[in-house]
Amino acid sequence: MTIVEKRGHMIGVDLSSETLQKTTFSDVRGGERVNLERALKLSGRLGGHIVTGHSDGVGIIVDRREDRDFLHLKIRIPKDVSKYTVQKGSIAVDGISLTVNECTNEEVGMTLIPYTLNKTTLIGKKVGERVNVEVDILAKYVEKLLGRSAPGQLDLSFLKEHGFLKEE
Repeated sequence: MTIVEKRGHMIGVDLSSETLQKTTFSDVRGGERVNLERALKLSGRLGGHIVTGHSDGVGIIVDRREDRDFLHLKIRIPKDVSKYTVQKGSIAVDGISLTVNECTNEEVGMTLIPYTLNKTTLIGKKVGERVNVEVDILAKYVEKLLGRSAPGQLDLSFLKEHGFLKEE
């Protein structure tokens, strides 16, 4: 989002109907804290995950477990988003880029380190709360380039056609 107004520690942004439909921003009230991160300058060092800041959908926290200074979260995400998740891949939750520790069907699990907990709003999230989710943009581009938009379309004929399997 683009900041259109700034007063002290408060900002104003314009929210389109698309943003309100695909995010939890309709739940946010004035004065509530949200996570903000500056955009990467193209001349800067790329040291993180490839996310754009555009939410792909809304997930629901289904499990929350504290372990010493760490927090383990499990989030149920929409099926059309879950197809882009892989173990040790990336996912952004409420704008915070995280590593996926596990993914099963439509749930992803991640562990938040103390630094992330201290610098973001995720420490206050509870089971049942909605969160914005975004997956790595590269997976979506690969899917489009392969022309295979539905899950499960990678089959033996595709692999043979593209030289991954030899004809018998």
